[in-house]
Amino acid sequence: MLILILGIVIFLGVHTLTAFRETRASLIERYGLQTYKAAYGIVAAIGLGLIVYGFIRYRAEGLIYVWTPPSWGRHLAMPLVWFAFVAIASRRAPPGRIRGALRHPTLVAIKSWALAHLLVNGDLGGMILFGSFLAWGVFDRIAVKKRGDGGAPRISQFTRGDAIALGVGTALFLIVLYLHPWLFGVSVLPA
Repeated sequence: MLILILGIVIFLGVHTLTAFRETRASLIERYGLQTYKAAYGIVAAIGLGLIVYGFIRYRAEGLIYVWTPPSWGRHLAMPLVWFAFVAIASRRAPPGRIRGALRHPTLVAIKSWALAHLLVNGDLGGMILFGSFLAWGVFDRIAVKKRGDGGAPRISQFTRGDAIALGVGTALFLIVLYLHPWLFGVSVLPA
């Protein structure tokens, strides 16, 4: 469990750095943008690696159950995760109504994904992992709003970008849904 927590602290810690604009600007000025980006990427990758390794070890040692998730949670989790995939796909798609409505689609995707997983995981490791990501998503959204970053511009009509976001997001959702047992060791589809 400690490896999982260390990974979360490192991964979310480096991502939290962007909220502290003066510190970030100082690091970029001191070391240069390319070095900053490289170091940021390396630290984030180390954190992610520790999260994955720590969660695998935690699951292998036995889950620590805290509560029993409600049966309806699964039915709510599926559309929340689908929505997260569509939101993240809208981030890279051409501008569209979806991205404009979400304003910060990556943060929306993280919060939706984390909430969905909190609804269906009643174990301590899952609650720490997904709860940390949800809390970070809320914190970062507040930080983004405080610094005046309005996010993606609103678009009133459905665009090609929306079609791409819906198509790519849905396709990725279905792929991960199918591969979930092999990727994460848990089947989310009924047997």
